[in-house]
Amino acid sequence: MNEQMDISPAEWRVMRVAWTLGQVTSAQVIDALKQRVDWKPATIKTLLRRLVKKGTLKTTQEGRAFIYTPLIPEQNTMDQAVDQLFDAMCQMRAGKTIRHLVERSTMSVADLQELQAILAEKIKTAPDAVPCDCVPGMIDAECCTVQENGRA
Repeated sequence: MNEQMDISPAEWRVMRVAWTLGQVTSAQVIDALKQRVDWKPATIKTLLRRLVKKGTLKTTQEGRAFIYTPLIPEQNTMDQAVDQLFDAMCQMRAGKTIRHLVERSTMSVADLQELQAILAEKIKTAPDAVPCDCVPGMIDAECCTVQENGRA
């Protein structure tokens, strides 16, 4: 999948259920989400229809029930969402954002060891500082310095 998927936070919740179960009915999604969010069944059905329209879920009818199946892989979709976010932010702030993600995420020992190995390789070619890329031609990264000091 090469195109960016525009999935809202609410749609992400529905997709998580679909990815986890592989195939779902609206009743299964409603049941799974009622423990986490206070949404009416009609809201969840609307989200399912939107996801079908966006091409992220396919629907097939079995009797009176509709079965929803993910058309997009979970990991690729998460990677694309992160890429989209990082492409839009100043690269000078990427390190702090990644640090925030690492601090708030629960990771396995294997995940952490893999991350350490990646960082050990990246440090060999890392620059001393990452330049601001907010505004073309900025030399001193004043735009980021001003914002970080709370003066923007």
